[in-house]
Amino acid sequence: MITVSDLGLSFSGQNLFSHVNLLFTAGNCYGVIGANGAGKSTFLKILSGELEPTKGEVIIDPKLRMSVLKQDHHAYDAYTVFETILMGNPRLYEVLKQKDALYAKEDFSDADGDLAAELEAEFAELNGWEAETEAGKLLQGLGLDNMLLYSQMDSLPGNEKVKVLLAQSLFGHPDIILLDEPTNDLDVRSIAWLEDFLADYEGTVIVVSHDRHFLNNVCTHIVDIDYNKIKLYVGNYDFWYESSQLMQRVMRDQNKKAEEKIKELQSFIQRFSANKSKSKQATSRKKLLEKITVEEMPASSRRYPFVGFTMDREPGKEILEVENLSKTVDGVKVLNNVSFRVNKGDKIAFLAKNDIVTTTLFKILMEELEADEGRFKWGVSTTQSYFPQDNSAYFNGCDLSIIKWLEQYAQDTTETYLRSFLGKMLFSGDDVQKPVNVLSGGEKVRCMLSRMMMFGSNVLVVDQPTNHLDLESITAVNNGLIAFKGIVLFASHDHQFIQTVANRIIEITDDGIIDRLGTYDEYLESMNRM
Repeated sequence: MITVSDLGLSFSGQNLFSHVNLLFTAGNCYGVIGANGAGKSTFLKILSGELEPTKGEVIIDPKLRMSVLKQDHHAYDAYTVFETILMGNPRLYEVLKQKDALYAKEDFSDADGDLAAELEAEFAELNGWEAETEAGKLLQGLGLDNMLLYSQMDSLPGNEKVKVLLAQSLFGHPDIILLDEPTNDLDVRSIAWLEDFLADYEGTVIVVSHDRHFLNNVCTHIVDIDYNKIKLYVGNYDFWYESSQLMQRVMRDQNKKAEEKIKELQSFIQRFSANKSKSKQATSRKKLLEKITVEEMPASSRRYPFVGFTMDREPGKEILEVENLSKTVDGVKVLNNVSFRVNKGDKIAFLAKNDIVTTTLFKILMEELEADEGRFKWGVSTTQSYFPQDNSAYFNGCDLSIIKWLEQYAQDTTETYLRSFLGKMLFSGDDVQKPVNVLSGGEKVRCMLSRMMMFGSNVLVVDQPTNHLDLESITAVNNGLIAFKGIVLFASHDHQFIQTVANRIIEITDDGIIDRLGTYDEYLESMNRM
């Protein structure tokens, strides 16, 4: 259990949040949400003791062990994978090192023998003899070979290091787990495994994530950072989102049939409380939801951008034909005889074990790379807009203002026209005069989306569009691609994004492709049956 009492944090005289009173209990998973810069990661640092609050306190029983997902991917380069995972339980790691040092002594004394016996007993009590097996299972669950256990961390690529650090945070049955963006760089199967792991976990989980499907599957509560306050709500992310939208309408229409709106909200609460969840806490959650009153529902100060794509003309029947594309990158063959045909109305999610596979395919289709073998042909009636995963080439070394940057890509260069697109992306007033080389990752993505919306293309090629975005912007992009009437070819790790946009799934494997019509959930179900 974690008790947060009258917590406050100020930077340079400004309150990030204040008067925070919360209780986190075992058996629950709490999803921390808020706009970029609201203080989500900072709040986790306060809970972990890494950062001191300006006011108030965090009370945790000293007998409870807390585990935190580390963010420095190079911190353990001098250690093996097994040592790194074992450090998730610091006392177990310390006992193991003490034992090894004792047994390595040439002048092993009687006192050393007594100490060794004590250490062996504690080692067994800490399940030390099961540590290697548990570490291996964690690696396998996250999609890695347990043969990596005795590899050096510095020999692993970045995406594998991320998984090892996640395994470290889950190792040894900690009482409290703090996870900041745990699904970053995880493939969909690893995310599904993590969801199941946390659903069965009996301790307290507090997680920051931009993955809505993940939050829906694991969270029993939502911790919302907004209005410089932190409030706790029962339910998963969808429940919080829908109820907050309803509450906003109630607030807007306070003088217009307020009673009807309140009845609508109460009906919504009843509907949601009857909803079943795969989480084992479903019964207790239902009881809590039944006690919610209208006054307890959230209202948000967040602003949602608007993403909308229109086509200047309808595409014909011929969209794209790809035949036997192959490409080797840095000595690794990432595309091997890839062939497929894109049809009118297709919205295709491309999956692969590694992002470089889908990124390489998209770069070839957009003529930024040449294939080693094979060919592709776009239909004569198609026009394409490309959203690259790495947008640095558009901004590096550029000191133009946002509005001047966008002007480079516009046919109509009037300020009114340019501001209309930037305003949809929440750039208003003097914001449009900011130089693009100082923008955050999320702001650059919103600039790229403004650029794409101007083109009127009937084919969108979109590579990991949700990277760097907050939940509000992710929702906007998601809705924009659902509403788009043209063709979409995209890659994403966001389950809900894929499920709601795609009507066809193409997975690129070492041996070719798996091509299925239908939703993402239908695809996963069919693959599980194989």
